[in-house]
Amino acid sequence: MAEEVVLLDFWASPFGIRVRIALAEKGIKYERREEDLRNKSGLLLQMNPVHKKIPVLIHNAKPICESLIQVQYIDEVWHDKAPLLPADPYKRATARFWADFVDKKIYEVGGKTWKTKGEEQARAQKEFMESLKLLEGELGDKAYFGGENLGYLDIALVSYYCWFHVYEKFGGFSIEAECPKLTAWAKRCMQKESVAKSVPDQQKVYEFALHLKKILGIE
Repeated sequence: MAEEVVLLDFWASPFGIRVRIALAEKGIKYERREEDLRNKSGLLLQMNPVHKKIPVLIHNAKPICESLIQVQYIDEVWHDKAPLLPADPYKRATARFWADFVDKKIYEVGGKTWKTKGEEQARAQKEFMESLKLLEGELGDKAYFGGENLGYLDIALVSYYCWFHVYEKFGGFSIEAECPKLTAWAKRCMQKESVAKSVPDQQKVYEFALHLKKILGIE
């Protein structure tokens, strides 16, 4: 029986981007379906009735929800390809911890750097840079978070790289100036075909953010 893999996705979503990278890293052929998030498809609502959000990975008609779980699933199912998570249980737990940190800090606080103003924005910018510096510390002098090869935590974080320009532009700060090692790491990741083909252009994402601000009434 042929594998049937479908990804319900939205082009600018860092959550969808990381699943695309994982699938590309494993060399998995799949059908990608772009969702209109203001008019969600019946299939999306059927496959993710709890959260009603993208991305949804559908493998042989069975849905898997939540992007970090999807990346782990991809790693476990297609285990004959290069692993994304470390074999060592402690290192696996550490990678999962930091990936969870990425979603709690980079997504939530990063959003506040361009969706808020005044003191709230200033607090968000400070917390955002502190979070990136913690991640830079975890990276250390390694090529990738897991060592010499792109892995789970790299995929979890680099999916936000296309949004860095948005954070900088609206926040008036430079990530490269504050976190040069992390920026070098991101550029290293972008040299990989699986990442380069999955991560959208930063300017396109910035224009999308401008559009979002108008829709949300944020000036």
